[in-house]
Amino acid sequence: MKKGLLLLLLLIGLTRCGELQQLASNIPQADMLGNTDIARALQEALNKGIDKEVTTLMKPGGFYNQPDVRILLPEELQTVDKTLRKIGLGNLADAGIKKLNEAAETAVKEAKPIFVQAVKEITFDDAKKILMGDKHAATQYLENKTRQALYRKFYPIVKQSFHKVGADDLWNKIITRYNSIPLVKKVNPDLNDYVTRQALKGVYKKIGDEEVKIRTDINERTSDLLRRVFAMQDKKE
Repeated sequence: MKKGLLLLLLLIGLTRCGELQQLASNIPQADMLGNTDIARALQEALNKGIDKEVTTLMKPGGFYNQPDVRILLPEELQTVDKTLRKIGLGNLADAGIKKLNEAAETAVKEAKPIFVQAVKEITFDDAKKILMGDKHAATQYLENKTRQALYRKFYPIVKQSFHKVGADDLWNKIITRYNSIPLVKKVNPDLNDYVTRQALKGVYKKIGDEEVKIRTDINERTSDLLRRVFAMQDKKE
């Protein structure tokens, strides 16, 4: 009788252990990830954007050939553009716009290590909050943390690249030519500042595009860490 009771209790215990193991196996692994793993995944996603999307901006036509990041003329030069075209200098105006974009391409090429280092230095104390945020949450976090510092580093590179691609000489010619036209309002824009801001805008735009892909397309999650971490985000939807 006692042996039968012991056997029954043993079977019940084994059954419960099996149930517990089954329950444990059903708990998503992603839920067990800590903020360190989540931070690493977010950094990987940002670096993926830099490697894939920002590298495209560095190529010839990287800005100019992509309408979503193409640098157009600042507002104060819209009148310059229209006036030049009216007097038959449309080719000069087009060349000026292309030089702005070439300067941005050259600057991004030389400044890419700055973006890479900025991502390495980010510590996501609120990693899970960013993961569960909107589709651009990681990129917005990166931009908020790095924009001012990157501008200070980026500006002299843009200025240097302006000279390297001949944009400064061409735009001095364009502005001088425009200012010599009777009755026009003289202009003297800071194109280095303008191109710096637009180039940064384009960089963050492309990094953000890659973040959206990783958040919405599981095929873009090219590592085990990305798949496990962003599976947590999928559940909230």
